[in-house]
Amino acid sequence: MNDSIPQSSAMVDLTESQFSGDDESASSVTLDKVILKETESAVNGVDRILSNYDIGHKLRQLRLRKKIALVDLGKHTGLSASMLSQLENGKLIPTLPTLARIAMVFDVGLEHFFNDRKTRRVFSIVRSTERLRFPDQADSAIPGYYFEVLSFGATDKSMSAYLADFPKREGRSPRHHSHDGAEFLHVMSGTLTVNYQSEDYNLDAGDSVYFDASEPHSYTCRTDEGARALVVTMLPRL
Repeated sequence: MNDSIPQSSAMVDLTESQFSGDDESASSVTLDKVILKETESAVNGVDRILSNYDIGHKLRQLRLRKKIALVDLGKHTGLSASMLSQLENGKLIPTLPTLARIAMVFDVGLEHFFNDRKTRRVFSIVRSTERLRFPDQADSAIPGYYFEVLSFGATDKSMSAYLADFPKREGRSPRHHSHDGAEFLHVMSGTLTVNYQSEDYNLDAGDSVYFDASEPHSYTCRTDEGARALVVTMLPRL
């Protein structure tokens, strides 16, 4: 019986408040607080779920593996180095468009950030309209070459494939670079000179070359119309 009295009184007070401006304002404030608290709880819950994937750590691992500085990654993605640093440190959670932009640069799919292991056999199609074109150096006025990622979306790859376009660069020395693993290059059109161990090798359309990519190498286009090649890079053997 005693338990029913407060319950009945609460109902009367709530009914009377519907005719009182002051009580209605107080009720609205209380309702807003409840909604805000529920929203904050939902956001915190989402944050906890996303933190389990450790997206920032995976992003940092990708960047260090590719030996890309935060500033250079920022130039490729259009994001500030400060924001990228906060993403890596887990202080910010990236939106899907932001994460997709970063994933494209590193040639991985979005699932890379959300899966620890593949549960299915790898099968990834890349449509021609989905590819993005990048210069070899984000801040270069005249890039040495442009490349499109052909294997975007596939995770745990043992190799990566690119379509590369080499414009003719009159009077400019090629930029040497190196990376872990092996590289295979097949010239599709034009003539390309590959410099390897201080030797120049001219490759015409239909020619191919395979080499240890840890040795500094460079490319120079020899035809006015430019050259195009299929480039495949492979991880080093364990």
